Amino acid sequence: MFMFIRSLLQALVTAIVAIGVTAQAAARFDEIEQAYPGVRLEQVHKLEGVPWGMTFLTPTRLLITERGSKLRLLDLERNSATPVAGVPAVAARGQGGLMDVATGPAYASDGWIYFTYSKSSESGAATTLARARLAEDRLLDWQDLLVTDSATDSHRHFGSRIAFDDQGHVFFGVGDRGERPMAQDLGNHAGSILRLKLDGSVPADNPFVGKPNARNEIWSFGHRNPQGLLFDRESRRLWSIEHGPRGGDEINLILKGGNYGWPIISHGKEYWGPVSIGEGRSKPGMEPPRKVYIPSIAPASLILYRGQAFPEWRGDLFAGALKLRHLNRVSLSESGQAIAETRLLEDLDERIRALAQSLEGWIYLSTDSGRILRLRPD
Repeated sequence: MFMFIRSLLQALVTAIVAIGVTAQAAARFDEIEQAYPGVRLEQVHKLEGVPWGMTFLTPTRLLITERGSKLRLLDLERNSATPVAGVPAVAARGQGGLMDVATGPAYASDGWIYFTYSKSSESGAATTLARARLAEDRLLDWQDLLVTDSATDSHRHFGSRIAFDDQGHVFFGVGDRGERPMAQDLGNHAGSILRLKLDGSVPADNPFVGKPNARNEIWSFGHRNPQGLLFDRESRRLWSIEHGPRGGDEINLILKGGNYGWPIISHGKEYWGPVSIGEGRSKPGMEPPRKVYIPSIAPASLILYRGQAFPEWRGDLFAGALKLRHLNRVSLSESGQAIAETRLLEDLDERIRALAQSLEGWIYLSTDSGRILRLRPD
């Protein structure tokens, strides 16, 4: 019996060391496994910086951006992260830096990988969409597809996540850059979700093409700071999640030409006091959110789960939460209404930044402490 107990203890210690966490964190993992039967949380790697975006190149290779301008290629089989060279100069100040990364729709044949980052200019840093190809551990053929007209002297509200539809378009979001009126001004790109062809050119059917004093690239506007963006091919819906002020984070169903109201309407309050922002919570001609978070959770990513590993989660939205430190799950009706919310991994007590779904249907997540974690069936 003594040998059996000792062997069992050794196995438990080995498991804790293998995922590279402290005994205190391991205890939290045990609590999480008990709270969510059948779900295992594992740490697969630990980086030094803030992992901002993640995308799968193959089922076992994950490309990860770090906000401070580093790019890593994580080999999940070998548990090794290789630095990738060829990233251009990045204005990594405040909320800016090297942000999202996503493989293009035809990555298997053309090799294009898309990035968003903050780029310096004479008038300040601007959110930029770019693409490049990867050759071993170096980026080649870097192309800035759109340096947005969003530069300010603020280092806030850059956005910016990337999404692709199934008709050859790329979408990405830009925050209001800390200048609220810019989100209602179609003459710049701030506070907007933009739509381009994959080569960076403007689609002729964009809603504001040819309209005076409007930017042709704009798909929707009136956004404060979009931090999650996805296109669901099954429902053909484009979703965004964005930061409100003090209260008022929003999940929005993005419609062509839609005005989402910021800063004219908002569910949030001013940071300096309990004072409502704008004219109210709704206004004719402005799109209402599908879900509002009060208090703010500070969302940082968004995926819609379509995997097979967790059948009960299919069709649900998942977002990372920075301020309230959890994985946020929102169930949707067939019409796209938010009908239920569940907060997972609160005991982890980590700022969850990026999400990605693997081929197996496992959910990978990064934390601001540098951890790369995954949820998979136990």
